[in-house]
Amino acid sequence: MPKDKLMDFDRALELFEPVMGFEVHVELNTATKMFSSAPNPAHSENHDAEPNTLIAPVDLGLPGALPVVNAEAIRKSISLGLALGCSIAPVSRFARKNYFYPDLGKNYQISQYDEPIAFEGRVELELEDGTIIEVPIERAHMEEDAGKLTHVGGATGRIQGAEYSLVDYNRAGVPLVEIVTKPIFGGEDRSPEIARAYVQAIRDLVLALGISEGRMERGNLRCDANVSLRRRGEEKLGTRTETKNVNSTRSVERAVRYEIQRQAAILEAGGTITQETRHWHEDTGTTSAGRPKSDADDYRYFPEPDLLPVAPARELIEALRAELPEQPVARRRRLKAEWGFTNQEFQDVVNNGILSEVEATIAAGASPASARKWWTGEIARIANAQEREAPELVSPADVAALQALVDAGTLTDKLARQVLDGVIAGEGTPQEVVDARGLAVVSDDGALIAAIDEALAAQPDVLEKIRDGKVQAAGAIIGAVMKAMKGQADAARVRELILERAVS
Repeated sequence: MPKDKLMDFDRALELFEPVMGFEVHVELNTATKMFSSAPNPAHSENHDAEPNTLIAPVDLGLPGALPVVNAEAIRKSISLGLALGCSIAPVSRFARKNYFYPDLGKNYQISQYDEPIAFEGRVELELEDGTIIEVPIERAHMEEDAGKLTHVGGATGRIQGAEYSLVDYNRAGVPLVEIVTKPIFGGEDRSPEIARAYVQAIRDLVLALGISEGRMERGNLRCDANVSLRRRGEEKLGTRTETKNVNSTRSVERAVRYEIQRQAAILEAGGTITQETRHWHEDTGTTSAGRPKSDADDYRYFPEPDLLPVAPARELIEALRAELPEQPVARRRRLKAEWGFTNQEFQDVVNNGILSEVEATIAAGASPASARKWWTGEIARIANAQEREAPELVSPADVAALQALVDAGTLTDKLARQVLDGVIAGEGTPQEVVDARGLAVVSDDGALIAAIDEALAAQPDVLEKIRDGKVQAAGAIIGAVMKAMKGQADAARVRELILERAVS
């Protein structure tokens, strides 16, 4: 694949104005699918199911199978629309979006077109320096997900060059809400940061609502980022590209920056931008061409004849409105004040995309400082090394349990890191890992005294140094004892016992 030419980011912004738009797909965590009674793989209990085991005739598009709307999905869609500041349509309608792909059994997707359930909203974002940005929402509509293709063979894992493809229909029919923004102007050099903040705000919102697992690495929340450039002084919008299914907030930021630089280089060289979908490559930080982007007319939308219009009662809408959580900006400000974090400490949490995880860890009993330390420290380091998302590695409950063992003196910080490795490796809860690996701190005086005596025998002058007032000399014995006991000695108790020996 030839390497794209890029223009310097600052130079690109001198010549062109970036215009963005986002389509965020949220998988709802209902017990069953959008139009069938098959279990929903977007629910955490079903995530690891074997391929093609969570299916029903409707999901496969079998002849005579008729869809039935999931009432819980309707309620969760309304809640999301309200949280986005949208108006809820008194009547909305499903439509057929016609296109062929092997993971779409019936050759059309049930979606909403000109009559979405929610429309005309806005989301407030707070950037790192406290700047408030308002993103206009055009619509939030309901639809079903397609299945999943796995391309086997070849070097890229994509269909080009693959020997064959496998189809998993488990995901077919998963309830989705697609949130579509209006064009976002005025982002300028902060456009990539705005992209990241917007997707993070949507994730925070769906987690607060409890309507989705929000795991981007699992596809529970996926972002398509639209970027176009127009030359300074012109009114006509440029041709847009759509970078598909970016699976982390950091990647959304990088993809937007890359597209600005790539498109600017093409336009300044006299070329034209192709309206197309593009694929994001996490390993190289680049995008590559997908397929020409279809317009709405190409999908031949028409009303779904097998489903009645959706007409939610006004009482239901108002009841759901009364249950809405606080908005992301207000929530962040409250949490920052409650936790006592500095601006930088709180921003580290936000930038790592772990605000909800830190909040859940604190709710499970950890202190704010310890929760932040684990998630932005050791867990973030392991996630980066394994090229995974931090929430995928460990649960907030396990992090809180790990810290409780440290607080109780059962583990030192060093031992706790070993226990964390075991939890991430799937060896069980923190306590189970401690028991299985025998990692608890040794505080038994008999075992400690024996190790101290052995260390003192090797360094007999230490006690005299301590008696002469050089208390820091005890550090050599503490270090020897810790080494002999593989880091499992209670260092504070070892120090006490050494000093007792010095005065006896």
